[in-house]
Amino acid sequence: MAAGNRLAAGGRIDRSKPLHFTFNGKAYTGFQGDTLASALLANGVRLTARSFKYHRPRGIVGAGVEEPATLVELMGDDASGNRPATTVPLTEGLAAKAVNCWPSLAFDIGAVNQLASRFIPAGFYYKTFKWPNWHLYERPIRKAAGLAAAPSEPPSKGHYETRYGHCDVLIAGAGPAGLMAALTVARAGLRVMIADEGCEAGGSLLSRRLTIGGTDAMEWVDATFAELNAMPNVTHLQNATVWGYREHNYLMVTERAPANPSLLERTWRVRAGHVITATGAIERGLVFGNNDRPGVMLASAVQAYVNRYGVAPGKRAVIFTNNNSAYAVAADLAAAGVEVRAIADSRDAVPDEARAIVPGIEIMAGKCVTEAQGTRQIRSVAVAAKTGGSARILSCDLLAMSGGWNPTVHLWSQSRSTLRYDDPLATFLPDTPAQPISAAGAANGALTLQDALRSGAEAAAQIAGTTPPDIPDAPDLPYAMEPLWRVETAKGKAFLDLQNDVTVDDIHLALREGYSNVEHVKRYTTGGMGFDQGKTGNINIIGTVALAQGLAMDQVGTTTFRAPYTPVSFGAIGGLREETVALPYRHTPITEWNLAQGAFMYEAGARWRRPGYFPRAGEGLQEATNRECRAVRFGVGVYDGSPLGTFELKGRDVGRFLDYLYSNVMSSLKPGNGRYGLMLSDDGLIMDDGVCFRLDDHRWIVSTSTGHADAINGHMEEMLQTRFPEWNVFITTVTSQWNNATICGPKAREVMAALGTDIDLSPEAFPFMTVRDGTVAGLPARVVRVSFTGELSFEVNVAPRHMRALWAKVMEAGAPFGILPVGSEASHVLRVEKGFLSLGHEVDGTVDAYDLGMGWAMSKKKSDYLGKRAVQIRREGAAPRRELVGVIPEPDRQIPEGAPLTPGGRREKTEGFVTACVWSVVHERWVGLALLEGGHARHGETAHVRLKGGEVIPVRVTAPCHYDPDGDKLRS
Repeated sequence: MAAGNRLAAGGRIDRSKPLHFTFNGKAYTGFQGDTLASALLANGVRLTARSFKYHRPRGIVGAGVEEPATLVELMGDDASGNRPATTVPLTEGLAAKAVNCWPSLAFDIGAVNQLASRFIPAGFYYKTFKWPNWHLYERPIRKAAGLAAAPSEPPSKGHYETRYGHCDVLIAGAGPAGLMAALTVARAGLRVMIADEGCEAGGSLLSRRLTIGGTDAMEWVDATFAELNAMPNVTHLQNATVWGYREHNYLMVTERAPANPSLLERTWRVRAGHVITATGAIERGLVFGNNDRPGVMLASAVQAYVNRYGVAPGKRAVIFTNNNSAYAVAADLAAAGVEVRAIADSRDAVPDEARAIVPGIEIMAGKCVTEAQGTRQIRSVAVAAKTGGSARILSCDLLAMSGGWNPTVHLWSQSRSTLRYDDPLATFLPDTPAQPISAAGAANGALTLQDALRSGAEAAAQIAGTTPPDIPDAPDLPYAMEPLWRVETAKGKAFLDLQNDVTVDDIHLALREGYSNVEHVKRYTTGGMGFDQGKTGNINIIGTVALAQGLAMDQVGTTTFRAPYTPVSFGAIGGLREETVALPYRHTPITEWNLAQGAFMYEAGARWRRPGYFPRAGEGLQEATNRECRAVRFGVGVYDGSPLGTFELKGRDVGRFLDYLYSNVMSSLKPGNGRYGLMLSDDGLIMDDGVCFRLDDHRWIVSTSTGHADAINGHMEEMLQTRFPEWNVFITTVTSQWNNATICGPKAREVMAALGTDIDLSPEAFPFMTVRDGTVAGLPARVVRVSFTGELSFEVNVAPRHMRALWAKVMEAGAPFGILPVGSEASHVLRVEKGFLSLGHEVDGTVDAYDLGMGWAMSKKKSDYLGKRAVQIRREGAAPRRELVGVIPEPDRQIPEGAPLTPGGRREKTEGFVTACVWSVVHERWVGLALLEGGHARHGETAHVRLKGGEVIPVRVTAPCHYDPDGDKLRS
């Protein structure tokens, strides 16, 4: 061995690239390819953590996401908390520290809990800290049993991102089974997405010395991926964990450190036709006295550090096992120069094939480790017969334990698929799928390499409808085991769940307290909770419950495996969706035209991308918005109204259905005519406003706001299915079947005439709030006379395939009249000038139609409509109401939206707030809208706006309509 615990050769690290890092303020050196855990072990650091509840010394136990003991807090640019040290890639300048210890890791005052452990068993705080109030004790208890603090600042470099993906087959895991499955379905031409949580592909092959087809197993991995990555139908995500499985094969995948250096993490939301879980298996520990001491590790983790990282976690080792797999670990340790004192095997008969690979190593059959001795580091172990008797003390600094293997069934269970207990493997295996899902490899109980390859090929071939390919020869030690749920003669605390400090005694206490169901045991003791989700201890807990109750394992059952499978950052969950990323944004046919004109794009409701404004050279938002507003008020403009929600309703009962949904009457409309209306919720508040047109006796068109289109669709369906299932009404979403160019302004009729149409455009033949079908610019169209700007408007609706052509012809025909494209900012200004309400501004969830001066929209003829009674009850109250008014700032200046209104500027009372304030191109000054207590009766008064810093601005209260109050312009 080289200096420290680093082996002189071997591993997949790059020894030509040293990396410097600190742990608890002390400087160390590792190599490219190390994890923080492997680098700490290479530097001889054994004490790395303190336990959650008792603050006992802990060391590194695992080598991957199963690590239950060593959690660290990263500092600096990498700031994050509660990261398993085994999953932190080593980088230059990495700074980390242990969590849950004070004042230091070596001397932790919280360790006093060990002296009082008898008095603080599982659930003690539920019984103890009741009087006078739990909240008096909550903070100190949480601090004493706490984890790392959340970062106080967002990352200083990079950002998070969200993408959406679709595939025929998603394969979780790129070990031998996953790669063989991917190769099989990809060759069949299916779209394949491979997501593997490791920093490189290979799974268990990275940590073992095996061959496939007569060559090193990793050479087979490299050749397989070379073929897969050359296929256009394959998407390969490395360092990516599938952590959530939802209905209809909707999966959440978080990719860490993507290829783009500006990205921190990327979360994929994937819809897959079929899922193959090739997630491998996790080794479980063994339950004996002080099995949590630093130096007690999973045998598979020891094998990984030796073979993958070139690190010997100790110099003198003892193996404790109940199965064959630990014998390969002993052989690898011996080959690396580590002294293996003995193998303690709880089985009375050890198979010959296991004995054959460890010649010269003492095998103690029928023996168990009863106690690990040492405090901050293991010094020796006591080995005795299973039934007790005198113990033999073996000095060592490393104990590699293997209690068998648990298939990683977390995703399978999240899909709501069932599990079955398998006696020969003493574990739970996938059983009946609830969705299009298959399990392969170790995740399905195929625990030898040959079986894993065959399992992956067969699962994939069944999906692809092909014959499984030939499987290369892959020799491996046969797997055989006998379960050992706990050592009966253990001395000292025997831990089942290292992350949550759950012992055998805690389980027995829960059973005595009457918590016999395994789910109740989990909650009482916290065993298998948190982000561990039972990875290493779950089966041992179930086995302990089964032994205590005299039940079979399948009678006890499993607890629920919940998402996320591993921790996920909030940044990754809420990642950005913008710019050149493959996005789920919804675009209209003229999005490219808008971008070519330099439009600044906004995100509108339901993920639409639409232009906010069209700046010219040297213009900012205000200048561009003013120019677009002038075009509409004094000339002509055009905007893309395609994202507005549009629904076609058919049936004999549509009229009375709409009368129930809207506060005003719709059933009296004649074909070809429309009406503006309000939809209310059960509590009488406004859900949405929009227009409704009748096409013929049994066909209607309902238009809604962009942001509420999906909600209104769901609302209508719910009303129809739950309250009026017998009514003859059919709802069809046609938002994306119609696109529209809305031509608006005093010159709109001239532009329509220049386009050419067979529709009579005269005010008499085509009045306001009517609809006509015909041709416009030679294209079949439906034209609606409706206005959201307060000006003469023609909404020209065409099929999406005609929208680009229509838009081009509108711009050409409108050029002599100075037509301009109009964005959302100008539309907002024009609406405020007219006093038109906006959802989220004037409609804020507290006011009703009467408050907004729209009592005329509340029918007095109808006996009932949705929300009518709620409005009546609310208005019978004596509390003052905030009502919609216009406000004119004096002096002339902009007022921020949301600014509070107070009488006389005094601070003791707020009587409303400003909902909008815009520059009016008509009045050439700032005008606004507000909700003001008793506002309808206060026109002409002066209210006061209070700004940050104590500044007070007087505003004149007016009617909310600042332009064309009689509506002559829009009726034209």
